[in-house]
Amino acid sequence: MFLQKLPPELAYKDADALNVVIVVASIAVLTLRQRYPLTVLACVLAGEIALTVLDYPPAAGDILAFLIAVYTVAAHRGLAHSALGGVIALAAFFFMISHINEVTLAEQITNVALLIGVWWLGRGLRLRRAYLAELEHRAMRLERARGTDARAARVEERSRIARELHDVVAHHVSVMTVQAGAARRILDKDPERTREALSTIEEVGRTALSEMRRIVGVLRTERDAEPSGRELAPQPGVHDIGGLVDQVRETGLSVQLWIEGELRPLSPGVDLAAFRLVQEALTNTLKHAGPQARAWVRLNYGDRQLTVDIEDDGRGVAAALGDNGDRPGHGLVGMYERVALYGGELRIGPRKGGGFEVRARFPLEA
Repeated sequence: MFLQKLPPELAYKDADALNVVIVVASIAVLTLRQRYPLTVLACVLAGEIALTVLDYPPAAGDILAFLIAVYTVAAHRGLAHSALGGVIALAAFFFMISHINEVTLAEQITNVALLIGVWWLGRGLRLRRAYLAELEHRAMRLERARGTDARAARVEERSRIARELHDVVAHHVSVMTVQAGAARRILDKDPERTREALSTIEEVGRTALSEMRRIVGVLRTERDAEPSGRELAPQPGVHDIGGLVDQVRETGLSVQLWIEGELRPLSPGVDLAAFRLVQEALTNTLKHAGPQARAWVRLNYGDRQLTVDIEDDGRGVAAALGDNGDRPGHGLVGMYERVALYGGELRIGPRKGGGFEVRARFPLEA
């Protein structure tokens, strides 16, 4: 085939038109090798076998066409098809060897090694292309996943900021509204108490502005951010609930606070969530419980959980839910989100004996 010999008493036929047609056809069919590699290989092998059977002399063109066809099958088809093409090529090679005399074993081994090497080269190129394609697809998937994670992080951050703003605005504005109403009623009767109410409104307003500035500050870029001590102030926590209760008492609402169990440090998230829960519950009491209502706040440190209980004896759940009927407002939804974020449980509903109750349990272990 690649190194063909005839015995001394025989000779190759002279090249004629049929020989030229077979060689040209074997080479021309290579133009379709990428679309139909197995078919092209079969056509080239048919031409090679015809040249051998008809005793035409080997030509460099048809030998090269044979090797290119084997390489194309290995490089452009899967393992099953490429292996089939390699087996067919070897079978055709040994068939042609059987029609040629005086081909040494070394020549056979050399030709077989060349054939297998060409097939292996094509197979290696296909595997490399598949590997590079997989890397590209993986990079695209990672890019999409990163974009999805970034969008999810932005949504979560917006939700967190919305909860913080709602808690701050709802609480402080409610306190300011109650104090302003009390000041209006006693404006002519008790100027001293009116001044105290106005001072409380001013203080609460400044606190609200400070907290909103800190919360909205996270939306600024580093270039726009100002190095302010207020923006770097720590988040409120359970240790600030006493001050929160005192602030609510100044509005006229009777609030009692109990802390039971052994105090222990909380994670920053649970610490903030417990404070915001008490803040939102007392804000709802201010808005909906009525002027004669009383409220109780209990914090119980257990072995494995922190229980936060806020109760009032006001007008009850219907008033607390407001005008939405049985649809909870943003504040109640925010409570559920905060507690669920840290693996806790939350119950919101009417209290035995009248009034409204908010009870949450936060696990103290991660």
